[in-house]
Amino acid sequence: MARLLAPQCRTTASSPVAGGTSNRLPAALLTEQVRRLAVCAAVGAGLWTFGLVMDVLARPLTLGTPVPARQVLIEVLSIALSLAMFLYVRYAPHAARTKVDVALGYYVLNAVGVALLNNWAHPTSVPLSTLLTWNAVVILVSGMIIPATPMRILVASLVAASTDPIAVWLAHLRGASVPSGLGTMVLFMPNYALAAVAVLPSHVLQRVGRSLEQAQQMGSYHLVELLGRGGMGEVWKARHQLLARTAAVKLVRPELMGARTPEEGENLIRRFRREAEATAALNSPHTIRLYDFGVTEERTFYYAMELLVGQDLDSLVRANGPLPAERVVYLLAQICHSLAEAHAHGLVHRDITPRNIYACRMGLDDDFVKVLDFGLVSYSDPASVGHSLMTAAHSTTGTPAFMAPEVILEGAVDARADIYALGCVAYFLLTGELVFEADTPMKMFVQHLQAEPIPPSMRGELPIPAALDALVLACLAKDPLARPQSIAAVRQQLEVVPLTSAWTNAAARRWWETHLVDLGSCAEVVKA
Repeated sequence: MARLLAPQCRTTASSPVAGGTSNRLPAALLTEQVRRLAVCAAVGAGLWTFGLVMDVLARPLTLGTPVPARQVLIEVLSIALSLAMFLYVRYAPHAARTKVDVALGYYVLNAVGVALLNNWAHPTSVPLSTLLTWNAVVILVSGMIIPATPMRILVASLVAASTDPIAVWLAHLRGASVPSGLGTMVLFMPNYALAAVAVLPSHVLQRVGRSLEQAQQMGSYHLVELLGRGGMGEVWKARHQLLARTAAVKLVRPELMGARTPEEGENLIRRFRREAEATAALNSPHTIRLYDFGVTEERTFYYAMELLVGQDLDSLVRANGPLPAERVVYLLAQICHSLAEAHAHGLVHRDITPRNIYACRMGLDDDFVKVLDFGLVSYSDPASVGHSLMTAAHSTTGTPAFMAPEVILEGAVDARADIYALGCVAYFLLTGELVFEADTPMKMFVQHLQAEPIPPSMRGELPIPAALDALVLACLAKDPLARPQSIAAVRQQLEVVPLTSAWTNAAARRWWETHLVDLGSCAEVVKA
């Protein structure tokens, strides 16, 4: 399963509640449209530049007359305006909606430039033409690109359409020969017709926005920002409509899990529903909290869980090396707290790995453990075997480097399988290495079944107390009967491990402030 670590704080504009009366577009769609505004401004700058080059260089050669100075001035100012718009949209820190407001002004000013060029810059007369002016293009393109409401597009388009008649009137005041008032209105009537047509793309964009809004509604949660994609689906940052509470919403689409038939899709949905039900039944503070779950009309399963601030143990060790024994004991005791409750409910996690365990910042506590992903949970009660969350019949599920021999052999599985996996996790935390190394899952399975592990004290860089060394090896016993028989027994042995110093919340806080400054203050960690 993939994981995502967001290395810095981000703010995302929230979208209106689906089904509401607001015409504002969802943040994701609005941002995408604003990116297109930058492209449109760049194209506008290119077209104005092309016109300037043609007027300054080509016109004297072909017509033998120089271009009027006022025409050059209009083109130069229009190029500068377009470049300024491009730089503003691309680099200004303003909100997307503010940039849309500025784009409407740019739209009208562009139309003003075209109108002055066509109707005011001519020195003696304004020719009557039955052809559409360039403002027709400006109106249509702006209506399709600018993500404003239909009413605002209509007003801006009518103003843009009126720039041509106004420019003719200004030419008349200058003494140029111009068409009559009726002739002018007939000449530019297509502009006003296109101003009405320009509203249609805005209506379409609003409908797309509403559809996206509804698609982003998961129960009481509204999806705000995509945080990551993985083999099982997507994880979104979401916000509760009423409680203003953020959450991580996992979306699981059957087709992404390899479901080829509707029946397989339904089986996967049942699997994840049971995962959600199993997690919701647990109350340990060291188990990830589940807020809500359900299935959308498109048969996408979702569940909302707490959004964690911290780092998974796999990333923690790989970035910082093996952990001192006192910290490992501190973390393992909290993992035991979560598993003890699960086992008391007859649940076996089946996938205890460093990636499924997070050291978090919870309130004033650091190194606060959260156990995630009960997706492979099964029931140790034989009467409930039919409710197992195996992905498919006769399949082996779990992570090879942390699987107990009985899981590999698909024999009877109980809480002692989690104890074996916990021993693998402890080994990794103490040494920075897996219990067994192999280049294929099959070779890894063979070693878990046959090879004896090297004591962690012989592979670790840091001192490991003999009692902790022995406890880890006991958890890694091939025979479940040779392991500690309950997670409570593991925790009891952890409590009596002789340590030179205890790992406390104060020590954890100092470590976080030294090693995870940005992460400790604002980063959000989720799994996909």
